[in-house]
Parts: sequence; C-alpha cells; structure tokens
Amino acid sequence: MPSAQTRSTTVRDSYAERSREYTDLFGTMESVHPSDRALVRSWAESLTGPVLDAGCGPGQWTDFLASTGLATRGVDLVTEFVARARREYPHLAFEVESVDDLAVADGSLGGVLAWYSLIHHEPERIRTPFAEFARVIRPGGGLLIGFFEGGRLEAFDHAVTTAYRWPVAELARELHATGFEVVETHTRTGAGRRPHGAIVAQRTGDASTGR
Repeated sequence: MPSAQTRSTTVRDSYAERSREYTDLFGTMESVHPSDRALVRSWAESLTGPVLDAGCGPGQWTDFLASTGLATRGVDLVTEFVARARREYPHLAFEVESVDDLAVADGSLGGVLAWYSLIHHEPERIRTPFAEFARVIRPGGGLLIGFFEGGRLEAFDHAVTTAYRWPVAELARELHATGFEVVETHTRTGAGRRPHGAIVAQRTGDASTGR
C-alpha cells in the first residue's frame, strides 16, 4: 500500500494535470445541483464564522460561503487551483495546504466545508482529516462533507484517480469516533450520476481533548 505522502502526491499531481478541464466542468456554481446549493447555504447560515473551505478546488464554494456573510478562507493541495481561485476571487484568501495538516489554530473555526475533497482518502486514513477538522473547529461548530455514497464501502476508478464510495452509516461512525455528532444526512441518485451523499455534523466536547 502506498504511503500517505505518496498517495497525497498522486492526488495532487493528477488534479494538477487536469486542472483546466476540471475547472471548465465543475468550477462554477452553475454546475452545482440546486439541492446542494440550498443545503450548503442553510448550513452556512447556521454558523458563526470563520469558516474554512477544505479542498476548495478553483474556489467557487469559498466564494459562495463568503456570500452568506461568513469570513471564509480556501485551501487546496493543487497549486493550479489555488492560483486560479486567487485570480477569480481576489477579495478572498486561498492557500496551498493539505486537509490532513491545516495551518489553523486549535478551536478557531466556526465550521469546515469538505465538499468532495475527501473522496480519494483511503478508508483506513479517513480519520486523519476528520481529526484535523475536530482540532480546528470550536465545540458546537459545524462540519459539512459531500461524498460519493454507496451501499458498501468500495474503491472505484474515478476520472482523476482512485476514489471511494461510502455508506452513510459507516462514514457517520468515523465522524463520531473523531469527535463529531451527526446532525443530518442526505442522499440523492439520478440518471447518469453517481449516488451522492452529504453529512452535516457538529463538533462535540472539548476540542483540546478530542472528547
């Protein structure tokens, strides 16, 4: 099995190679399902910022979150995405960072959005970003994740690099184990689209103890 660093490099380089294609296909809010826009807006309006868009890609969700009035910053592994986001949304802050190791103080965030940014994490490593989110989100703060949903946990050949489908219940258990309470879940299927899942969670307890 490749190391976490090797896998991270593969994901970064694969997206960098296809960054323009990805941005053309998915880099605007017009490409987003209306139900997803409504969910993220409702979630954002329940938060007291600041908020991090973790795995922001070309920045459209970061801008969307900022439009709700939240202080918002975006981070991504892919330099090409961050450069594009800075050009497109110069009023916002974007940095090259890993969701596994955020340059954010403990308990300093009101929320984290991780919209399809964890789909390439192997199941045995999914707790790494979850634990990092638990570290940076204040108790009572929010987490919203979007992912590929499936009846069983399995890898599949994503267009960029290997990704994973998660049953909602299994991903919810991983969140609970890292200090989150699941508030609500959403799934959606449609012709020609992979099944979609979303989980809204709340940081519980004392962020300094992980309980």
